[in-house]
Amino acid sequence: MNVIVCREPGHFELQSRPVPTPGPGEALLRIRRVGICGTDLHAYAGRQAYFTYPRILGHELSAEIEAIGDGTGLAVGDRVIVMPYIHCGNCIACRAGKTNCCRHMRVLGVHADGGMQQRIVVPVDLLLAAGPLSHDETAIVEPLAIGAHALRRAAATAGETVVVVGCGPIGIGLLALARLRGCRVIGIDTNTDRLAFAREAIDGVETVVGGPDAVARVTELTDGELAPVVFDATGHPAALESGVRYLAHGGRYVLVGLSRGDLTFNHPEIHAKETSLLCSRNATRDDFIYVRDQLAEGRFPTDRFITHSVHYSELIGHFDAWLRPETGVVKAMVHWDDRDHPVAGAEVGGIPLP
Repeated sequence: MNVIVCREPGHFELQSRPVPTPGPGEALLRIRRVGICGTDLHAYAGRQAYFTYPRILGHELSAEIEAIGDGTGLAVGDRVIVMPYIHCGNCIACRAGKTNCCRHMRVLGVHADGGMQQRIVVPVDLLLAAGPLSHDETAIVEPLAIGAHALRRAAATAGETVVVVGCGPIGIGLLALARLRGCRVIGIDTNTDRLAFAREAIDGVETVVGGPDAVARVTELTDGELAPVVFDATGHPAALESGVRYLAHGGRYVLVGLSRGDLTFNHPEIHAKETSLLCSRNATRDDFIYVRDQLAEGRFPTDRFITHSVHYSELIGHFDAWLRPETGVVKAMVHWDDRDHPVAGAEVGGIPLP
């Protein structure tokens, strides 16, 4: 089977490996789609926390079961959502139902090899029936579940104003899901094309161009009160540190984006507002089920959300471009359906293949 390995920052390699064999409690999956997210882009660029090389990327997955044991409620041929968070089930977080922040967390595509391969073996308890979802819809459940979990962390309610800093795929998902909750939503980004995309894709989104005038604009939009809930979906240190400026007194500031280094906050500023500073990591099974059900009801603009699609045999030639904002990528999708594959020894995107 074909596998794409990120051997080191900036270098992919197409390899051939044997098809793995599932053991007890595991399933063999045939990968159909892999969504590309910021984690993959940062890993390729050498900027991802908790990451080692070489690694097979890919954790936003749509797959079909090729082999599975009895008594699971799933069967060969079923289309499944893969919840890529391998948790221990025994630590203090897991015992409290917070499997998303397990003390011994291993995420497919980050700490363990992910889905950029034709077949993968995963524990059965990571699988969730996709039901009526298409392959594309199935592959975007994971990033949307991250937004759903962040909204639960913030306890955002109908009628509240929510600011989302960063209108990439996670931010767009947050904006859309907050709208479904009945929140008023304001998206902030320095990229005006992404702001335009947010306005076109999601009904009722207001947008603000990030920069020196952004706080004044949010103040104006909220009649001087600012926002009870602010999310950072950038992972950029400067944005993470400054997001509290959009926050109302008594508000909740939720860090969804992840930076590799330290952050510094002005204590009088966050103290005066009695700021609740929250982090939101990954998602739980309940979040996945919620998103699956929203997608099944047609409540998310999947077709507009997925802006770029390629076959895996063409991935290496496209990945560098997806790092550049001017290419307009919101969500790129890699197809792993059968078709003619590159010949060993050929070059794709100027990179020799094995």
